[in-house]
Amino acid sequence: MRDEERVRVTADERRTFAVRAVGVSKRYGSTVALDRAGVAVATGETHALVGRNGAGKSTLVSIITGLNRADEGEISFDGEPAPRLADREGWRRRVACVYQKSTVIPGLTVAENLFLHRQPTNRWGAVRWPTLRRQARELLDEWGVEADVHQLARDLTVEQRQFVEIARALSGGARFIVLDEPTAQLDAAAIARLFRRIRDLQQLGVTFLFISHHLQEVYDLCDTVTVFRDARHIVTAPVSELGKHDLVAAMTGEDAAGSGHLRERRGSPPADASPVLTVAELTLGDRYRQVGFTVGGGEIVGLAGAASSGRIELAETVAGLRAADAGTVEVAGRRPRPGDVPAALAAGVGFVPEDRHHQGLVPEMSIGDNTTLTVPERLGPGGLLDPRRRDALAGEMIRHLAIKTPGPSMPVSGLSGGNQQKVVMARALANQPRLLVLINPTAGVDVRSKEFLLGKAEEVARSGTGVLIASDELDDLALCDRVLVMFKGRLVAEFTAGWTDNELVTAMEGVYADV
Repeated sequence: MRDEERVRVTADERRTFAVRAVGVSKRYGSTVALDRAGVAVATGETHALVGRNGAGKSTLVSIITGLNRADEGEISFDGEPAPRLADREGWRRRVACVYQKSTVIPGLTVAENLFLHRQPTNRWGAVRWPTLRRQARELLDEWGVEADVHQLARDLTVEQRQFVEIARALSGGARFIVLDEPTAQLDAAAIARLFRRIRDLQQLGVTFLFISHHLQEVYDLCDTVTVFRDARHIVTAPVSELGKHDLVAAMTGEDAAGSGHLRERRGSPPADASPVLTVAELTLGDRYRQVGFTVGGGEIVGLAGAASSGRIELAETVAGLRAADAGTVEVAGRRPRPGDVPAALAAGVGFVPEDRHHQGLVPEMSIGDNTTLTVPERLGPGGLLDPRRRDALAGEMIRHLAIKTPGPSMPVSGLSGGNQQKVVMARALANQPRLLVLINPTAGVDVRSKEFLLGKAEEVARSGTGVLIASDELDDLALCDRVLVMFKGRLVAEFTAGWTDNELVTAMEGVYADV
């Protein structure tokens, strides 16, 4: 057993386990997604699985739900070996997963979703609709789910869709259900109702594996918690015996006192720099509420939080992708029209979006075209494109960002992930922005590209540009002068240089009240 592992036994061998995963390893090329990790979920309990991004949670879920095969290790349900991967019906009888993004089909009714591909038919193969609706009503009544079997799924609330998915899983025979971030889109009242129903189902013999970025929910709902870190199992313990600070320490690798490595950026921003970004009382539906902050020229500010914190939507609002319901965004003394990307560009915003494949690149276009999309006025007079000007400007950006390519005419789709992200960064810098907004800037790139991209953000800041980094990756946030933490749509904490991973994760995971 490794020195960093602290395993506490939560059940003796006489207990039955809805699922046991032992010594599970999974590799994707050179990437180790799971390293002899595992989990044992006792029958009838709600068991939390927590860890930072990349810890291995999703990989384990894909294996224990039969979507992927482990390279090593054993999976069993109720003491019996897992079915063959091709036996989909066998997996459905044992386990189901309710994901954050609903899998119900919006254009079908509740009844049709409940018995999709399993509809009762007559001898000619036609669906017996009265029987289908009766069986659907009986199923919903049996498990206490309030929904109209005639209603289209698109008209259900998020909460109702989740309950329909749970009922559908139970109808297939599964009594072990994985809940993957089930509260991300629910308000407080809906979360309370969900938790009550989970407890009721526990009493009926249903077992849950609960995955959440909100650690307080682990203490509100779960019996046992398992922590993964760096693809490995770190600790399993009764929730009542593992304090919040110890839980965060297990997730980050720092001790509970927060004595791990300090986060401090090389250099510091000018003390007298004027703000290049001023956000005031910004509100957008239930995504974020009454948010206000500034970013100074030459300052790097992090916007941290879990996926449902509102940080991404807030950064997209600053960049012009979204229009807030209330409040103002001011960039270098100008107020660009809300929800208008060209207006944000004109005000001096450079932007690296969350998803380079769908938001950042035009795959069928060349590197030269992609890097110069934001500066058409520099490519020729009167809106006419001069290929020589384009290629000269693109060549400068290729050298500046060290993009590995034979030339600007190469299709951007032919580049590696790291070089594609450099192209997106090049385009963001092409208009010499006063404010650079980066969302998860190093996601899906190799270590060398990550270091280069973060170093480029520091270089840009030294030139006097303000930088806003919206991310939950600790390496991205390490170079920030300040980090603002969002939780459920609100700014809840601010850290200046010298914070520890433990302190930052504690705030990001919603345990800030006890800090």
